[in-house]
Amino acid sequence: MKCSLCQKEGHRSDNKKFHPAEKSTTVPKIEVVKGINTIPVKTTEMSLPSVIENTVPSAIAISDEIRISLGSNFAKCVKGYHLINDDPIKETPWEDINAIVLNASGCVVNSQSNGSHKSGGDLSCSLGGFSNKSTQYETGNNSFKISSYRLTTVCSDKTPGKIEEIITEINNRKNFTFYSIIVREDTEKQILYEWYLIPSDFPALNPASYKWHPKLGKTGKNKGATTGWETDLLNGSSMSITFSMSSQLWIDVKITEEMKKFVVGSCRVNRGRKYNYIQLYEKDCSAV
Repeated sequence: MKCSLCQKEGHRSDNKKFHPAEKSTTVPKIEVVKGINTIPVKTTEMSLPSVIENTVPSAIAISDEIRISLGSNFAKCVKGYHLINDDPIKETPWEDINAIVLNASGCVVNSQSNGSHKSGGDLSCSLGGFSNKSTQYETGNNSFKISSYRLTTVCSDKTPGKIEEIITEINNRKNFTFYSIIVREDTEKQILYEWYLIPSDFPALNPASYKWHPKLGKTGKNKGATTGWETDLLNGSSMSITFSMSSQLWIDVKITEEMKKFVVGSCRVNRGRKYNYIQLYEKDCSAV
């Protein structure tokens, strides 16, 4: 009698002596991440590289309508300020002016630091947190400089620190979405103002974008000693930290074509205030 499985004489298909059961193999379950195309491949266990978490808030896109409103109200507010002030707009008045412009443009301000010198944002609105800065253009209006945090907790002349830790410290303090920078060009008869609203993680303002190296003293007792940190140029911009200046971070920003798109307001005013406080009061009273 032939076996129904192998067709050999004397075999029985149900006899395990002639046909032992085959060992089953377990196929490892492949986990598929939804939304990602995957191809089954043989994998081995590996350690993942460490990743530095980005703690900087992401900037949201500003609509054309909001940009136009911000630009219009910026010009009105700056010109209104100069009706009774001859001094240029600097840090303290800029925070108040910035808040007025935002509120008038429908970007409601939730909080202000009111001149506090604490690290981080100066005001918060529906667009996000703002760090207010005021500065002047360098010659030719092609660049400007802004100061930032004092970093004595992570680097000093006694302890130069490690640049990885310094970068982490800088970005950990960035609890704001935008740098709100008013830049001016001072001339004898006029002042030009331009308002930059730059995402706080923009490469020129992000220390992690740069290649850093120690700054070495060139003369005197500090010759050859580490006196701070500095970077190579990145599209014309750079950063530096000087221990003798309370380890303060300075950012030298080059105005590139990409930077120009962050200008949301611009205006030019004549020097010389139009009213003093008495004249302004009398003008207000006469209008009643």
